[in-house]
Amino acid sequence: MIRNGEIIDFQTSQAESRKGTQHRLARGQNFYVEWIEADAGAQAFPIKSDHEMMLLLPDVAASIEGGGRTVEAKVRSVAIVPAGAFAVRLVGQGTCCVLKSNSGEVDGAAVANRATYVTADARVAPFGPAYRRRADGNAVRIFDIDAVQAPKDNPRLKMLQSATMSINWVEYDGPRDRKALSPHSHKDFEQGSLALAGEFRHHLRVEWSKNAGDWQDDRHVAATSPSVLIIPPEVIHTSEGVNGGRHLLIDIFSPPRKDFIAKNWVFNASEYLAPGAEA
Repeated sequence: MIRNGEIIDFQTSQAESRKGTQHRLARGQNFYVEWIEADAGAQAFPIKSDHEMMLLLPDVAASIEGGGRTVEAKVRSVAIVPAGAFAVRLVGQGTCCVLKSNSGEVDGAAVANRATYVTADARVAPFGPAYRRRADGNAVRIFDIDAVQAPKDNPRLKMLQSATMSINWVEYDGPRDRKALSPHSHKDFEQGSLALAGEFRHHLRVEWSKNAGDWQDDRHVAATSPSVLIIPPEVIHTSEGVNGGRHLLIDIFSPPRKDFIAKNWVFNASEYLAPGAEA
């Protein structure tokens, strides 16, 4: 039977308490999502990876220390942090999210959906060789999301990439137009849909095969924020912001979306060389 979408509610999943911060973890096959809530006086917490990481700051500023320097990132920014070990301190009470590609870590009990990946899904292609930063490979890059320009032919999305990941920052007020949804599927990669503000309904459909025993009913899954939906390959999906207020959804992919890069949709794609490309 085809694996269907899996939602992790960060309001109720197991948390690891540190010095003023609460950490909750979920994963896809190729990536990890760490949701962090901080009290006003919280101390710095470590982040570490063999590949670049992405730090999302939707409602609080942060300082990022490592490599002999400290960088300040303001609220509503995305920081692309080099491989290695860094310390992050949120400037006041708030929330953030750390995204990183799977470097072969062994899951601990804190990963809410660790059981899903005890056996790897053979349909999910590995993220492969990393993209290379053209310059300043050891620098923390900060992107003010309000200054990121959406592509003219896809104005709903603001897209960024790291060496091994890409994200779409989708933000709007009020419910999504039900006459303009976007059901689609992916052949060989997963998608994470990280809800950071608002209420959503995720629509999921497993396409019929010749074997009726594999058929599944359509699902229309209610999701609050913060939560993350992991969407396997071949599952038709679209997400709909429902009810009033602000909606913020971050789509997560590892490796970076080559098709979006080819369409010039990724804001910072010019900073990277694709694997095997010459400078």
